[in-house]
Amino acid sequence: MNTVLSRANSLFAFSLSVMEALTLGITTAFKDRSVPVRLHVSRIMLKNVEDFTGPRERSDLGFITFDITADLENIFDWNVKQLFLYLSAEYSTKNNALNQVVLWDKIVLRGDNPKLLLKDMKTKYFFFDDGNGLKGNRNVTLTLSWNVVPNAGILPLVTGSGHVSVPFPDTYEITKSY
Repeated sequence: MNTVLSRANSLFAFSLSVMEALTLGITTAFKDRSVPVRLHVSRIMLKNVEDFTGPRERSDLGFITFDITADLENIFDWNVKQLFLYLSAEYSTKNNALNQVVLWDKIVLRGDNPKLLLKDMKTKYFFFDDGNGLKGNRNVTLTLSWNVVPNAGILPLVTGSGHVSVPFPDTYEITKSY
């Protein structure tokens, strides 16, 4: 039933499949997917607004206008389906040692223009602090990171090589109510 040739053929086919998987996996598993990123913040505004999610307290709400410049072309290869880019802010307050807030995101598909040249972008999501930790905070760090979504394999999380630290104002913008 199972002759020597049949068994040799099965072993040969299995060996080729394993070698192909290892070869293709090695070509992308250890690739450096970090690229230089240039971030520039052109405007920062801070308001103190009523927080409707809890007790009648007021919380800080930040507004940031920023520019992003990056060339993501070297990241794309045969195994990259898309990139999920996101801009996050990290800062510390007296209540929390580390706060991380995602402010903006974008999906770049294979075939799209991989060169980012975004000017005067506004945050896509609200920049709320759970108190008054943004007012006068001198070290709010903005970082562009991305997830590489492969056709097959692991989902690496990569942080761009450029980040910017910005100080927030000591005063609030006055909101006019009519």
